[in-house]
Amino acid sequence: MKCTDKRRMSRKRRRRNRCIVRMSMLLIILCISAVIIYNKKKENAKPETLAAELEEAEYRRPVYREDALFSDRLCVSSQDVSTERVSDLLGIHSAGLFDVNGKEVDFCYQIHERLFPASTTKILTALVAVKNGSLSDTVTVSENAAASSFAFDEQVCGLEAGDMFTLKDLLYGLLLNSGNDTAVAIAEHIAGDQESFAELMNAQAAELLATNSHFVNASGLHSEEHYTTAYDLYLIFNECIKYPEFLEIIRADSYTAHITKADGSKEDMEFSPTNYYASGAAPLPEGADVIGGKTGTTSEAGNCLILLNEDGGQNPYISIVMGAASKELLYQDMTEIVNSISTN
Repeated sequence: MKCTDKRRMSRKRRRRNRCIVRMSMLLIILCISAVIIYNKKKENAKPETLAAELEEAEYRRPVYREDALFSDRLCVSSQDVSTERVSDLLGIHSAGLFDVNGKEVDFCYQIHERLFPASTTKILTALVAVKNGSLSDTVTVSENAAASSFAFDEQVCGLEAGDMFTLKDLLYGLLLNSGNDTAVAIAEHIAGDQESFAELMNAQAAELLATNSHFVNASGLHSEEHYTTAYDLYLIFNECIKYPEFLEIIRADSYTAHITKADGSKEDMEFSPTNYYASGAAPLPEGADVIGGKTGTTSEAGNCLILLNEDGGQNPYISIVMGAASKELLYQDMTEIVNSISTN
C-alpha cells in the first residue's frame, strides 16, 4: 500500500513538473513574440518628425510652456510652399527661403528630405565651438589636424602639426576657407577628439529640435550616418546668427591669421571665402544684400549653400539650396531665390 502511494505521488510530481516546464516554455515564447512585434512596429514607425508635429505631440513639455509655441517663434512648414516669384529651379534636391523676423516660410521645396550636408556641417561646428570655447583660446594643431593628414581632394587651410592658432583664427578658416583641418583642430580642442565633439553636435541639434539630423564629424566629410535636412540647417543657422562673433566672421571678405610655428617663429596665413558671391565669381543678387554664409560640396551631397540676406529694411532672411548639380546651377538658383525677397 505504501509503495502504491509513493508511485502515485511520484507520477503526480512528474506531471506537475512537466506542466511547469510547458508553462515556462509558453511564457518564453510569448516574451519573444512580444519583442519581435515591438521591433517590427519600431522599424515601421515614421523616421521623420516634423517640428510642427513634434510640437503638437509634446506641447506639455516645459520647453513649450513659454510665451509662444515653437511654431510661433520659428518658421514652420510641413509641406512645399510654392511662389510665382521663384520658378524654374534646376537640378536641386532641396531649397528654402525663411523670413527670420516674419517667422514665415516664403518658399520651400523638399526641406524635410534627409540629405548629405557636406561642409554646411561647419555652421554647427562653429556654433558648438562658440558656445563651449573662448575665441582667445590657444589651439595647438595635432598630427590628426595637420593638412597632410587629409586626402588630396579635401579642402584644407594648410595647418601643420605644432602650429598655434587662436580659436578665433580657426573659426575664420572654418567658415571662410572651409578647411577640414581647422574643423578637426577645433573638435579636438573643444572635446578632445572628433567622436566626443560629434556627441556635442548631436546634443546641440537636438536642443534646437533639428530632429532629422545626425552628425559623425566636424567637417562634413561624407558618411552614410552623417545627414541633415534643409529645414534642420535653417534651425541651426538661425541659432548661429544670434551670436555677434559668428556674424562678424561670415561678413568678412578675407582674414589674416597670425600663427606661432612649432619652432617659435611667426607666420601669417590668409583665409578667403569659398562663397562665390563673396569672392566675386558669381554676380550678386539684386533682391537683397548677401551678408554671408557657408558652402558645401561633395560628389554625394552635390553643391550646397546657406546664406544670410537682408532686404532694404535690414530684415534678415535665410536662403538654402542643397544638392545642386553644378556650381553654376547652385548660384543661378540661389540668385533667383534671393531676388524674390525684394517682391515680398
